[in-house]
Amino acid sequence: MSCHESCYVTHLEAAIDGTKLPHNKIQTLHEGRPLWVRYDLEAIKKDVTPAIIFQREPTLWRYRELLPLPQGAMPVSLGEGMTPMLPATKLGKMLGTPHLWIKDESQLPTGSFKSRGLCMAITMAHHFGVKRVAIPTAGNAGGAMAAYAARAGMESYVFMPKDTPVINQAECALAGAKTFLVNGLINDCGAIVKNGIEKMNWFDLSTLKEPYRIEGKKTMGLELAEQFGYDLPDVIVYPTGGGTGLIGMWKAFNELRALGWLQTDTMPKMVAVQSDGCAPIPRAFDAGQRFATPWENAATCASGLRVPGAVGDFMILDAIKESGGYAVAVEENKIVPAMQHAVRTEGISICPEAAACTLAIEKLTADNRIKKSDRVVLFNTGAANKYLEAIPRNLPTIEDPTAIDYENL
Repeated sequence: MSCHESCYVTHLEAAIDGTKLPHNKIQTLHEGRPLWVRYDLEAIKKDVTPAIIFQREPTLWRYRELLPLPQGAMPVSLGEGMTPMLPATKLGKMLGTPHLWIKDESQLPTGSFKSRGLCMAITMAHHFGVKRVAIPTAGNAGGAMAAYAARAGMESYVFMPKDTPVINQAECALAGAKTFLVNGLINDCGAIVKNGIEKMNWFDLSTLKEPYRIEGKKTMGLELAEQFGYDLPDVIVYPTGGGTGLIGMWKAFNELRALGWLQTDTMPKMVAVQSDGCAPIPRAFDAGQRFATPWENAATCASGLRVPGAVGDFMILDAIKESGGYAVAVEENKIVPAMQHAVRTEGISICPEAAACTLAIEKLTADNRIKKSDRVVLFNTGAANKYLEAIPRNLPTIEDPTAIDYENL
């Protein structure tokens, strides 16, 4: 059975110039730039409805018709459940936006949103017979890749900057990936992977260097739409490194609109957030440019934001512009205090990248780019406990547990 008969994918399409490529074999880039997966949306419209999807198991795979894996093939899965949309009223009021929700991606199998993209990328690589994979990572992507590669029985290699959070280092090695610390940034790690493709015969799973991580991340948008009754929020605030999630969500919303499933004509404003220690996207946005120049001497405690140059920069900036959104750089030295404040206010395990988003919301409400009446969704992309280096831990010690001065605790 051909893929066309067993799934709804029609072709792959170069994001830079629209060139069509076949979807029935593994693909990487076209002229150095990413690919879109395109679907027969008219056929999907005839075969499935939101009501049918609603009755399915609450996992990422409930959207099977809008995903690239053929219908009869088994996914490589760790049970990727739908993540909750948590009201954050107290935090929202403090930030000036009382209608705030946090979509908590920390509850996915590997503790971050990277489960979505790497689940799909490994599933499709396995479908095409790939035996060995490699990835550069500044944090959570490596652990997700290692876990799903182990699940699939693949050999995996991970290259990460030597100052990557220690939990990320450990989870890669624990899952059996051959894990290396690199004296450099994620771009240097990416060069190692690229230069080793022929010698090592591995498949490069770098952000946007294959077309399927977008499709996995796209499910954030599909879930969000379903959770809002297909009446989308006004603003989505998203921490942006490589940008796959923002790009994927914007793709999801456009596909849902083409299917006629949306209950609104208004699309959300997409807000990309970075630290002023590494802010190539806000700099390009402010200058009105479609492509971003690499950031020199990138440094931030939010490791997922430390991407000096993204191969999909123009896709991020296109989505922001089309949505009427913004790209915002926040002050690096405020991220950790904002993280502490958010966790203490709502009890949600906010990561540094999501904390940066709270600072962006504060800035955008101050100048009325986010209005008090706006329904705002902030993405918490990972669990706080994966960022030990960013969490202050100067705790007092009780030396004698039999002689506690309770009045002075």
